[in-house]
Amino acid sequence: MTRATVIARRELSSYFYSPIAYVVMTLFLAVCGFLFFRDFQPGQPAGMRTIFDNMVWLLVVAVPVLCMGLLAQEWASGTIETLMTAPVHETEVVLGKFLGALAFFAVLLTPTLLYVAVLKAYSTMDIGPIFSGYVGIFLVGALFVSIGLFCSSLTRSQVVAAVAAVAILFVLTVAPYLLQLQISSLSPFWRQATDQGVYTRYVDFSKGTIDSGHVVFFLAATAVFLFLTTKILESRRWK
Repeated sequence: MTRATVIARRELSSYFYSPIAYVVMTLFLAVCGFLFFRDFQPGQPAGMRTIFDNMVWLLVVAVPVLCMGLLAQEWASGTIETLMTAPVHETEVVLGKFLGALAFFAVLLTPTLLYVAVLKAYSTMDIGPIFSGYVGIFLVGALFVSIGLFCSSLTRSQVVAAVAAVAILFVLTVAPYLLQLQISSLSPFWRQATDQGVYTRYVDFSKGTIDSGHVVFFLAATAVFLFLTTKILESRRWK
């Protein structure tokens, strides 16, 4: 775990030297600011429901861009060979990369806490839905980072890794939601299938409900993709 922490710190610090990370952060916060302005209007409930509901769609693109170089860049530059020949296990490499990217994701969310301060200063707000919204979006971010890391382990091309991650996230997040909107009379089977989508499971958090079933879903799905990434690294070590 100590080695994983070292890798995580290195990965986190590398984001602050990456222009792509700053571009993604700027665009993400600009859109979030616009969404907050829509919520922060006279007569509107004092909350962040609009931001939380739309933040998921932003992350479908933002997280793959942030994670595309986690392992793909290592493969392309050849530094993965040095990393893998060091006395470090594949699990530590994967956890270190994951924790570093997740820490930067937390940094990405931190400025949005300013909106909470503004709401508290100028209105009477219910902190419950805001807290659960942050819990939900962090779980979504963890899942998306694990998928981005998985795709980054499959290729040397960062662009291919980003596109692959967006495609997977589209299938898991956007497609089930669109099916529910377009098909009003779904059969019980398809209704249950679309209810398993990421957005459908997340939206309860933005409403103020922390469902243990949804928490287990996000943690388990994140663990599955981290496990798959570890297995890919193990297979490549012996090639």
